[in-house]
Amino acid sequence: MILVILPYSTVLPLSNTARLYAVCALRDSILKSLLAAAHGLSDEQKEFQKMAFDFAANEMSPHMAEWDEKEIFPVETMRKAAQLGFGGIYVQPEVGGSGLSRLDTSVIFEALSTGCVSTTAYLSIHNMCNWMIDTFGNTEQREKYCPELCMMDKFASYCLTEPGSGSDAASLLTTAKLEGDHYVLNGSKAFISGGGDTDVYIVMCRTGGKGPKGISCVVVEKDTPGLSFGKKEKKVAASCSLGAAHACVQLARDHLLVRKQFGETLSSNQFLQFKLAEMATKLVASRLLVREAALALQEGRSDAVSLCSMAKLFVTDECFNICNQALQMHGGYGYLKDYAVQQFVRDIRVHQILEGTNEVMRMIIARSLLSESG
Repeated sequence: MILVILPYSTVLPLSNTARLYAVCALRDSILKSLLAAAHGLSDEQKEFQKMAFDFAANEMSPHMAEWDEKEIFPVETMRKAAQLGFGGIYVQPEVGGSGLSRLDTSVIFEALSTGCVSTTAYLSIHNMCNWMIDTFGNTEQREKYCPELCMMDKFASYCLTEPGSGSDAASLLTTAKLEGDHYVLNGSKAFISGGGDTDVYIVMCRTGGKGPKGISCVVVEKDTPGLSFGKKEKKVAASCSLGAAHACVQLARDHLLVRKQFGETLSSNQFLQFKLAEMATKLVASRLLVREAALALQEGRSDAVSLCSMAKLFVTDECFNICNQALQMHGGYGYLKDYAVQQFVRDIRVHQILEGTNEVMRMIIARSLLSESG
C-alpha cells in the first residue's frame, strides 16, 4: 500500500479563474434563492441593489483575499464604487451625493459586503463622515469637502475612540482650544479605520465641560501641522454583518450539496439540514430588523435609538453565529485561505465590539424599557 498525504494547502486549490466563476455563481444564487434580499423592495431599490451585487462580485470578491493578505487599502476600487454613487449614498445631491434614504443605504451595504466585508465597512464609515459634514457643516465646509468625498477623490475617517476611552466615549480626553481664529487640538485617537491612508479626519474632541455636552467635532486635514500617525495595528477587519452572513449561508448550502461523507452528500444529513434552516431563518429575521431600524431612523421615530440598538445587538451576534456555523460545516476546508468562509468569520467578529459594544447596546435597550411609563 502506498499512502500519499497531501498538505492542506494542496487540497482543492482554486485558480483565479475558478475563484471568479465561484464568485459569479454565488452572486447569481444569492439573487435567485429563497433568501433573495430583494423581497419587499421597490423596483428602484432592486435596481441599485443589483448594481451593488454586481459590483461586489466583479470588483471586490476576486480581490478580497489579496487585500486581506497584503493589507491593501483598495483606493481605485473604491473610486469605481464612487462612480456608481456609493461615496455619498445619503448625502444631499446639491453637493454631489446620491440623496438616498437610510433603508436604501442598508440595502446597498448588505449587497456590497457579500464581496468584501472589510472594504464595505470602510465605505460605511466614509459615507457617515461625508453625511456629518453635509448635515452639520456650514456652507463653506459642505462645498469644500462633500463633492470630493462623494467622488472619493479624497477619503475620510471617523475619530472617536481613544487609548483610554472606548465604550465610554463621553470620557474622551482630546481637547480643542480656540487660539485666535483657529483651534489647537491635543490628544490621541486609536483604532481609526483608514488612518494614515485617508485625507480628512472627523475628530471628536472636548471644547467644554465633562460629559457628552462638552464634546464638539472638528474637521482635520491630513497635512495639518502637528498631526502624526502611529504604527498600523494588525487588527482584524470590520464587516457588514448581513452581507457576510448571507454569503456564508449560500457557501454552506453549496458545500453541503457537493461534499460527500460515507457515500452520501452532507445535504442528506438531517442535523445539518436543521442547522442550515436555523441559519437561514436567523438571516431573514436579522434583515427584517435592520430594515425596520433603518425606517425608524429615516422617519425620525421616537423608538429609533432602541430599534437601532436592538438591530446592532441581535444582528451582529446572530450573523457571526451564522458565519461561524458555516465554517464548521466546511470542516477542515473552512480554515483554508482558498475558501472565503474563513475570512468572513474573521472580518465579522469585530462588529460585536465596534461602534458601541453589544453590552452597551443591552444597557441602552434596558434603560429605554425601564424608563417607559405604564
